[in-house]
Amino acid sequence: MSTSREPPAPVDPIDAKHWEEVEEAVELIHDQHLVEAILALRDVIKRSPKNPYAYHWLGIALFESDQLEAARDAYRAALVLSPKYLGARVHLSHVLRMLGDSRSALEQAEMARRQNPDDPDAWHALGLAHAQRNEPDAARQWLEMYLAKGNPEIEVQLEVRAILDRLGQPRRRDEED
Repeated sequence: MSTSREPPAPVDPIDAKHWEEVEEAVELIHDQHLVEAILALRDVIKRSPKNPYAYHWLGIALFESDQLEAARDAYRAALVLSPKYLGARVHLSHVLRMLGDSRSALEQAEMARRQNPDDPDAWHALGLAHAQRNEPDAARQWLEMYLAKGNPEIEVQLEVRAILDRLGQPRRRDEED
């Protein structure tokens, strides 16, 4: 019996090295040792200043530590090094929204969606940015798509459903001015 298997995707050695440099710090974040993770990631950045993973994960650790401005700057640095880094772009959108910059949050979410039209995390970011901008129809569209295809964790599902409830029902065309 013959099985056809596609060859594994080629691994970029620089990308693999960058990921290897942050693995321990990522584990620290997962274990909620945020201060240690921040220190470890700053050390990685000193040794490897072109490592986009280090900046992205530093952003996550800073975000989890309620340092939103610093997280924003770390995500931006990751995107300077790797403009197609989808996770950094989506996270930047969320942080910008939380900092009250809904216009820039929407721009980043839209860039993420254009980069990967089928990414549920981009839809989530788009929905939240539109909701903050008081654009309920657009918010509803993206958040409903996210719930339908994104398979979010239960806590996120509940949060999104609460936002949808607050947005209310879509206006019918005959109700519009």
